[in-house]
Amino acid sequence: MASHVIEIKDLVKIYRLGEVEVRALDGVNLVVDAGEFIAIMGPSGSGKSTLMNIIGCLDRPTSGTYVLDGANVSELSRDQRAIIRNAKIGFVFQSFNLLARTSALENVELPMLYSDNTGSRRSRRDLALDALYRVGLKGREGNYPSQLSGGQQQRVAIARALVTNPAILLADEPTGNLDSRTSVEIMGIFQELNDSGKTVVLITHEPDIAQYAKRIVHVRDGLIQQDERVEQLRVQRQGIAAPVAPVVR
Repeated sequence: MASHVIEIKDLVKIYRLGEVEVRALDGVNLVVDAGEFIAIMGPSGSGKSTLMNIIGCLDRPTSGTYVLDGANVSELSRDQRAIIRNAKIGFVFQSFNLLARTSALENVELPMLYSDNTGSRRSRRDLALDALYRVGLKGREGNYPSQLSGGQQQRVAIARALVTNPAILLADEPTGNLDSRTSVEIMGIFQELNDSGKTVVLITHEPDIAQYAKRIVHVRDGLIQQDERVEQLRVQRQGIAAPVAPVVR
């Protein structure tokens, strides 16, 4: 039986803007098993970004519960959430968020400097190199972001997210700054990582990108409106399969 890495129950998030109350999430229930590849979709104002922020331990709900890899993080303080976030979540952002004056290797090493088990400098270097090789960047470890293409920079960002072996990879519009061909390569990497057992949660507004996942959750008006397996969608669309992209090294 698969273990749950994300368990969300009756999640509500209310923002108050003066006297106006905005219910960004209005009773969301969601379970994600270890090893799943799930895409969360929704238009602007749907609650998608709020849900991502709570899953990523960047915010906490007004009410309801959120259990991440066995830890109830619903009521943790900001500092406690930061500790959990660093240990259990690997983030991949649309804008890469790499340090410009720092090499690819040093960018990937960075999360380990903030973990409880930093290890020796040599062990950190070995782990960072392994993560870079895993995303196809062998020989690029000494390059600075300005010496890398957009796709290569995103690969560095994925390696940085992987290096602490988090419970989930949380990717926020990871192809938003990339051209179509490079987007295919990057999504191929996420598929390979998922095939090797890594749990991937993808936030996107692009239907074509969502099709790389194995499950698509549609959020609207603060609620989950649809939760479907991609295999079911393929059948409904007369056998048109989601793209499976080879990684271009």
